[in-house]
Amino acid sequence: MTNKWYVGVDVGGTTIKMAFVTENGEIAAKWEIPTNTEEQGIQIPKDIAAAIRLNLDQLGESEQKLSAIGLGAPGFIEMETGFIYKAVNIGWTDFPLKEILEKETGLRVTVDNDANVAALGEMWKGAGDGASDLLCVTLGTGVGGGIISNGKIVHGVNGMAGEIGHITAIADGGVSCNCGKTGCIETIASATGIARLAETGLVQHPESKLQSILVSDGEVTAKDVFEAAEAGDSFAAEIVEKVSFHLGLVVANLANSINPKKIVIGGGVSKAGDGLLTPLTTQFNRFALPRVAEGAEIEIATLGNDAGVIGAAWLAKISSPSPLNKHTV
Repeated sequence: MTNKWYVGVDVGGTTIKMAFVTENGEIAAKWEIPTNTEEQGIQIPKDIAAAIRLNLDQLGESEQKLSAIGLGAPGFIEMETGFIYKAVNIGWTDFPLKEILEKETGLRVTVDNDANVAALGEMWKGAGDGASDLLCVTLGTGVGGGIISNGKIVHGVNGMAGEIGHITAIADGGVSCNCGKTGCIETIASATGIARLAETGLVQHPESKLQSILVSDGEVTAKDVFEAAEAGDSFAAEIVEKVSFHLGLVVANLANSINPKKIVIGGGVSKAGDGLLTPLTTQFNRFALPRVAEGAEIEIATLGNDAGVIGAAWLAKISSPSPLNKHTV
């Protein structure tokens, strides 16, 4: 055991979360910087390197304190090379992120999809509780996920494994998804999907409490839906049941395939807690094989916004046993 730190980086469309993380997975320091998406995000590696230098200086530490960098980013990624084929929200297209960031920092860099990295974080220090077979589903603006088998992320032949949000939930007549398909679970169980179900359904349910929220706020959020359902609003409860049905079916089918010990539900929608977990578990048990259901525990994620940086640090820990020859941080 050493006292060196790993750098965990979680790149988002608005902010980049960063942290120095110990060998034991404890956050020694964390901060955020804005995501500079100008010029197709070309300045981001330099911004990350500069932020590392600044925070080392503020903590009175030298570059020798750092062992390696792990980074989670949205988009289609080749993990072995750290090459970003496409990250729409960032602006990257055919972007050699690993190569550039290693030149900027002198540290070994490992890159993976942000949902995969969050799954690793929950496995290491969160609700996964160290389970080596884990399914993580993140319900945010979209639906993401990561599949861990025998302690390793499942990537597939070209890095597309774990694209849970684009499993078809409605085969015919589904709503268009950003991926170009229709009827994806993302169009139903994401925060935006839940809001859409509410707003389109209010035409037939003007008596719902959600109608007054729409009039006063101009929009209905997923949080509004769960709170209204908890307060006894029948239309909101119908939405929650519909979301739980489709999500429970998707998660059960995945579980039937991979037989996980832990199923971790994260993202902003998961803040509904038992309001989501209870109906979801009911539907999961309906569709999962009994032995699969017996072996699986469904939990709400516990790391929140720290899942990405902690998971990225774990990625650095397991992927980069030694630093590059020259530090330039």
